[in-house]
Amino acid sequence: MPIRPELKALYPLNWPELSRQVRFERARGLCQRCRRPHGQILQVLPGGRWKHPETGHWFNGRGRPVAPPDLIALLQTRQTKVVLAAAHLNHDPTVNRLRNLRALCQRCHLLHDRVYHLAQRRLTFRRRLAFGDFFEGPYPIGMILDETGMR
Repeated sequence: MPIRPELKALYPLNWPELSRQVRFERARGLCQRCRRPHGQILQVLPGGRWKHPETGHWFNGRGRPVAPPDLIALLQTRQTKVVLAAAHLNHDPTVNRLRNLRALCQRCHLLHDRVYHLAQRRLTFRRRLAFGDFFEGPYPIGMILDETGMR
């Protein structure tokens, strides 16, 4: 995942080398949570199940073997390219010890940071409401959302 410009100063100068070491030397190009291989295009189901491109075996979202999906579930497959990123387990980019870093694919990284993303979503929603109150006045009834961002 690209580093946001405002957070770039929190990462060490050798971050590209450190990230490469975590992703390819230690993890050998596999997600350390679900075992998806970096750079491969996979068939994926909505629940996180995926098909290994070389063996043809199906795995769940934690990398454990599962039975192949039925025909109805196969209709929901989509293709995605796996890209590994080095993730901070404690969510603090200033702590770069190897035991605090894991190689995670996009899905696992998003799941790992889910609480943070939900908090950011709430802040963005509140900020939009505040700007709307400040500049545009009251919202129309259809524009009011609950705290989860849903109507």
